[in-house]
Amino acid sequence: MLIAAIAPIAWGSTYVVTAQLLPPESPLWGSVLRALPAGLLLLALPARETGRRLPRGAWWWRSAVLGVLNVGAFFILIYLAAQLLPSSLAAMLMATSPAVMMLLAWPLLRERPHVLSLVGAALGFAGVALMLATGTAAANPGGVVASLAAMTMSSVGFVLTKRWGGGVPLLSLTAWQLTAGGLAIAPVAFLVEGLPPALTGTELLGFAYVTLVATAIAYVAWFSALRHLGAGAVGLMGLLNPVTGVALGAAIAGEAFIPLQLLGMALVLLGITLGQPFARRLVAHISIGWPFARHSRIPPSTVEATSPEAASSSAAARARAF
Repeated sequence: MLIAAIAPIAWGSTYVVTAQLLPPESPLWGSVLRALPAGLLLLALPARETGRRLPRGAWWWRSAVLGVLNVGAFFILIYLAAQLLPSSLAAMLMATSPAVMMLLAWPLLRERPHVLSLVGAALGFAGVALMLATGTAAANPGGVVASLAAMTMSSVGFVLTKRWGGGVPLLSLTAWQLTAGGLAIAPVAFLVEGLPPALTGTELLGFAYVTLVATAIAYVAWFSALRHLGAGAVGLMGLLNPVTGVALGAAIAGEAFIPLQLLGMALVLLGITLGQPFARRLVAHISIGWPFARHSRIPPSTVEATSPEAASSSAAARARAF
């Protein structure tokens, strides 16, 4: 669960980092400079750490598909959303991802949503809606479309990664997707934006953060969580993304923050908690000890006394007594 939290917190921080440190005029090259170095870095790790280095068989086209869904097109849309929307608003729109992941996991992974996950999703949505409704900044329609499109594509990609990637080494799986996504967008970046932009020292630091922390480490943590938890539980952990975006947007970027947004954040955290496996185990344990459940059970002694065998034995004992 803690590993799963690394990714959404890191992703939530990219909104303010992008808005404050990265060049706004080159979103395509910004996506390439974030994804491709991260993928190559993971590929460069020793083979004993990553397993096999290159894809084989069907994993060539699967890596390309997942690279576009989870990385290439996704990064472009997120980068655009970060430039068109306040950090907190862009992060909050991405919070609709848990519901989409639950719906996709049902037919694709045969993971039927648990009632607590649905309740957690409802509470999370209520919290996000509260934070969004109380925001003071206007929503740019283009930024909203970019955020929602990024959310949908990544949700499909994450569910397919869980379905396809069970037998593939984790670091290799992550490296292939990041590399494929970066390579897919590089020619488009050159055609649309020309040569890569010249970066200042501050911009290099910004890219170093989003490449190492918010991409390489975050994706490894996220895919690891998908292997050990259900898609619904992992998707709900993604709600830490808007919480991080709101907190950093207010603390660093000076964006508006009002008390009702704090209530929305509390609802989001409660929703995340309810959707985790330990919450299900806790509820099951409590239900076993619930007074109605205890009193509704028939004691073993009563069952034995009223069974046919017990009745016959009792009658025989009474006959011997006479």
